[in-house]
Amino acid sequence: IHSLAAVLYQLMRMMLMSIPSKSTAAAIVAFTSIAFLLPSTEAFISGAKTYPNFVTPSSTKHDTFNPRGMAVQALNMSAKPKSGDVVTASFKLEPNGDFIPDALFDDGTVNFVLDGGNYLPSIHELLSSLSVGETSDEVTVDAGWGDRRDELIAQVPIASSGLKKDDLKVGMELYLANGMQCRITEIGEENFTIDANPPLAGASYTTKVTLDSVEGGPSEEKFVYSPTAVDDGSKYDVMTIALGCFWGGELEYMRVPGVVGTAVGYTQGEKLDPTYKEVCSGTTGHTEAIQVIFDPEVASYQSLVSIGLERLGDSRTLLNQVGNDRGTQYRHGIYYHNDKQKEVAESIIGSYGEKCVTECKAAVKFYRAEDYHQQYLLKGGQSAKKNAKETIRCYG
Repeated sequence: IHSLAAVLYQLMRMMLMSIPSKSTAAAIVAFTSIAFLLPSTEAFISGAKTYPNFVTPSSTKHDTFNPRGMAVQALNMSAKPKSGDVVTASFKLEPNGDFIPDALFDDGTVNFVLDGGNYLPSIHELLSSLSVGETSDEVTVDAGWGDRRDELIAQVPIASSGLKKDDLKVGMELYLANGMQCRITEIGEENFTIDANPPLAGASYTTKVTLDSVEGGPSEEKFVYSPTAVDDGSKYDVMTIALGCFWGGELEYMRVPGVVGTAVGYTQGEKLDPTYKEVCSGTTGHTEAIQVIFDPEVASYQSLVSIGLERLGDSRTLLNQVGNDRGTQYRHGIYYHNDKQKEVAESIIGSYGEKCVTECKAAVKFYRAEDYHQQYLLKGGQSAKKNAKETIRCYG
């Protein structure tokens, strides 16, 4: 157990790394004179491996076609899938010990972009080691909450906490403004101990995983604008859209059948490789955006754009604002990757009338946001299962 000063230092350090400051969200919980800063990303997938290469197009060559004209990866059966490939896998997760999980993602047979978020990071890592048709059986994988971390445990002096000793109870939960919680684990004569580890930190699954197939994801050409649709041999396509704060919009798309990968980032600005802080200053010209990789045979571009515009609601009529988030970095827009997408986007925007101010521009460079932003709400414990209906909560 660390001293209070050491813990505050560690928590503030992690806060700077882990919690962006939204205009309507604060991750501060105060015990009168003592303020503890805790990272909201600790709620789920704590300390798990992150994958920075989602927007790196698939390196798979698309040079073999089946009779239907669909691309089939020219893959030696002994080869391993690469980051950016779309994998189809079958897996079943069995919780170990007393771990009773909330179902935050699908199991069974699923397909997704390798290293493209969603599902457990440990599943991505395991699949990257398999060849097509190969099965890994009875493997123990981290359940997503990571190991228990000593730096998230602290002793708090009762006298300076602003709380009465008679009011303190072991197991008492103290909540953050964003919904995260810590628990009192021990009460002494002068101090009490709090634990900000997720309750299920250290939990694990036993899994059996089979890599069923591998397909090439979109090539580099599909991530930028081209007047005509790119025929790269991959059936997967790319959409870029801005809906204000990108956390909620990304989770919305993660739940859509046919969406195999998502990332959040910054686009339509002037500065090269901007940081979140720079974008939030409103001086770079970027807007927060979501990039979606999807199978158009399952989820059409038209349906995905419509989902986004409906999500905006009355904010469709607000310039440089979505909900309570204001600034050019929160402007909403559709950024088409070819002229066919442009035609669809303009038609849907037009269907809402002249008051709709959603911008429609050609896609330009998309800069992937910092890792802590990726799949942010899934990491916070909200369901990313396909067709999930639970209300998406952006701020706790």
